Amino acid sequence: MYHNTAYCHFGYCLFTDLPFYYTFDNTLFLNIKTTPAMFQELAYCQAVVLSVADENGQVVVLTELLQATKNEDSGIRWSAVVLLEVICSKGKTDLTEFIPQLMRDLIKLFKDKDEAVLICSWNALNAVIKSLGPTEQLQHISTLRQAIRYATDDIKGQELPGFCIPGKGITPVLPIFREGILNGPQEAKEAAASGLSEVIRFTSVAALKPQVLNITGPLIRILGDRFVWSVKVAVLNTLALLLGKVGMMLKPFLPQLQTTFLRALNDPNRAVRLKAGSALGKLVVIHTRVDPLFTELHNGIKNSENDSAIRETMLHALRGVITNAGKKAGEPIRKLIVDTLLELLSTKEDVCCMAAAGCVGALCAVVSDEQMNKILCNHLLDVSSDWILQHGRSVALSIAIKEAPERVLASEYQAKIIQILTSNATNDRIPICTSGIRGLGFTIRHLISKKEDVPQGIITSFTKSLNHSSNDMKMTAAQMISYFASEIDHALDISIIKPLVVVLVSNTKDKNTAVQADSEVALVSLLQLRTGDDTYQVVSKSLDSVPSAKLEESMRQLRRVAKQPPPKDEVDNTILH
Repeated sequence: MYHNTAYCHFGYCLFTDLPFYYTFDNTLFLNIKTTPAMFQELAYCQAVVLSVADENGQVVVLTELLQATKNEDSGIRWSAVVLLEVICSKGKTDLTEFIPQLMRDLIKLFKDKDEAVLICSWNALNAVIKSLGPTEQLQHISTLRQAIRYATDDIKGQELPGFCIPGKGITPVLPIFREGILNGPQEAKEAAASGLSEVIRFTSVAALKPQVLNITGPLIRILGDRFVWSVKVAVLNTLALLLGKVGMMLKPFLPQLQTTFLRALNDPNRAVRLKAGSALGKLVVIHTRVDPLFTELHNGIKNSENDSAIRETMLHALRGVITNAGKKAGEPIRKLIVDTLLELLSTKEDVCCMAAAGCVGALCAVVSDEQMNKILCNHLLDVSSDWILQHGRSVALSIAIKEAPERVLASEYQAKIIQILTSNATNDRIPICTSGIRGLGFTIRHLISKKEDVPQGIITSFTKSLNHSSNDMKMTAAQMISYFASEIDHALDISIIKPLVVVLVSNTKDKNTAVQADSEVALVSLLQLRTGDDTYQVVSKSLDSVPSAKLEESMRQLRRVAKQPPPKDEVDNTILH
C-alpha cells in the first residue's frame, strides 16, 4: 500500500523555517512498509497541509504536491493526489492560479496503471471542479479541453481509464461542459459541445450510460434555439458521436432527435445540413419503424427540385439511412426511392447527380435480388445514353461494386461489368474516366480479398490511366492503387506490382506536385514500405536495369513518406463533405 510519513516530515519542515530549510525526502516513501498506522499517518499529513495559512507556504505545498504526482513511484503519486484532494475539498487555499495545472496533472493521471492512483486522481479532479462557481467553470472550458488533449495525445483510438471507472465515469468534467452548453455565450457553447465530443470519444459505453440523460437533454435544447451555425455543427457532431457509441440508450429521445435532425436538414448553412444528415444515419440504427423516415427524406428530395443545395444534403442523409437501415425499409418505399434516384442520374446538377449515384450504389446492397437485377441490367449496364446520364450510371456502378461486391460482381455480371468499367476508363469525358478507374479499383480490392486472379486487362487500364494526359486521371489511379494495396496484409502478386511500379516511379517526377505526392504514397503502399523492404527487394530484382535504378533513386524519398501517417484520402467521391 502507500505511505505518508514523508509528508509528516514535509509538514515538520513547513512549521520550522520554510523558505530556507524546506526539504522533501522521497526516499522515505520507498523505505517505509505498510503499517496499521498508515491511515493515522495520513490524517496527520492532511491536518498539516490544511493548517498551512501562509500564502507562500500554500504555494510551496501545492507546487511540491503537483511535482510529486509525476514521480515514478506509485506510492508517492498516490500520497500526493490524496493530499491534493484534501486541499481542494477542505482547504482555504486560493486555487485560482493552480486550476490549469491541477486539471492538467490530475487528468494526466487518468491513464495511470495503478488503480488506487487512478481513483484518487478522479476524486481530486472532482474536488477541483466542485470548487469552481458557474462563472469560473465557463472560464475554464478551454483549460479542461487542453488538459484532456494533453492526457490523450498518445492514446488515439483508446479509452481513458479515468473516464471509465465504474460508478464514477465522466462525473467530474460534465458540470463544466453542461454549464457552457446551457448558460455560456455562443463561443462557450461551441467549445463545450466540442469538448464533450472529445470526452465521449475516450469513454466506455458502460461509463457513459448513467450520464446519457444529462448529456442529451441540454444538447437537444440548444438545437431548438437560434444559434450561429458553428454551435449547431458542434452539437450535432456530439449527438452523432453519442448515437454511434451508446445507440439504444438514446431510444427515449428518438422522436425529439428525429424531429431536430430533420429540421436541421433545411438549415441555411451547408455544414449544419451535412452534420444533420450524418446524425440521421446514426439515429436510424435504433429505429424499429423506418418507413416514415424514408418517406420524409424521399418527399424532401422531391420537393427541393428548385433548391439544389437542400436536395444534395437530403441525398447525403438518405445515403447514410440506406446504408445503416435500408434492409429494414418496406419494399414499396424502396421502389419509390429507386425510381426517384435513377431519374436524378441524368440531372445536370453535378453534386446532386453524384450524391444520387452514391445512393443507387448503396441500394444495391439492400434491395431484393430481382430489383437489383433490374437496376443493373436496365440502367447501370446500359451505356447507350448521353454522356451526362452515362456519367451518373458509371458512378453508381462503381459505388455498387464498393458497397455490394459479392452481389454486383457475381459470375453472371462480372465479365460484363469489367468490360464496361474498362471502356469507361478510356472515355473521352474525364468524369466518366475517373469513375471507371474507381470501379476497377474496387473490383481489384474484391478479387484480391477472394483470392481470385486479377485480369491483366484491369492492370493495363491502370497503367494507361497513370500515363493519361489528365492530372485528375493520374491522381485518381494512384489513389485507388493506394486503396487496394493498403487494404491487404500481404504483398500483391508481382504481375500486378511490376507494371504499376514502373509508371508510378516515373510519375514521382511529374511537374504537378499533387501527382507526385499521390504517386509516392501509392508506391509506399504497393511496396509495403511501412512494414519493411522485403517487397521492394523482390520487385527491384524483377525489374530491368533502368527502371530498377530509377526505383532505387526514389527510395530515400519513399522511406521518408513511409514514416508519415497514411493520408486519409476518400476514394468514394460521392460522399459529401
